[in-house]
Amino acid sequence: MFSVLVPVLAPILGKVAANLFPDPAEQARAEAEMMRQLLARQGEIEQAAAEVVKAEAASEHWLAANWRPLLMLTFGALIVARWLGWAAPDLTESEYIKLWDIVELGIGGYVIGRSAEKILPQIARTLKK
Repeated sequence: MFSVLVPVLAPILGKVAANLFPDPAEQARAEAEMMRQLLARQGEIEQAAAEVVKAEAASEHWLAANWRPLLMLTFGALIVARWLGWAAPDLTESEYIKLWDIVELGIGGYVIGRSAEKILPQIARTLKK
């Protein structure tokens, strides 16, 4: 999931560095340091995302527990419908690509959440020993 965010965040970090530092060399150093710090926190970011998905899945409210899978199924159905030739007339190629990106991000979040759900108890037991 985090690997999907890096290409989105990199240009933003570049703009922040450009606004803060007029010197191109300082901009490059600042951008590299921000990216280094972001990558250093990768595990924490993925852990936080996993906790959100885990909390949603454990919710007692049906909609809170199922909104993400329902949304992913809807986007997946739109992609499959296009492959079968049933395309909405106003959706462009770039919009379909964005739908696919959303599905990939959603699946990544689900996989990370499920992995954390299975691995974290084992890690906690190991740390207690």
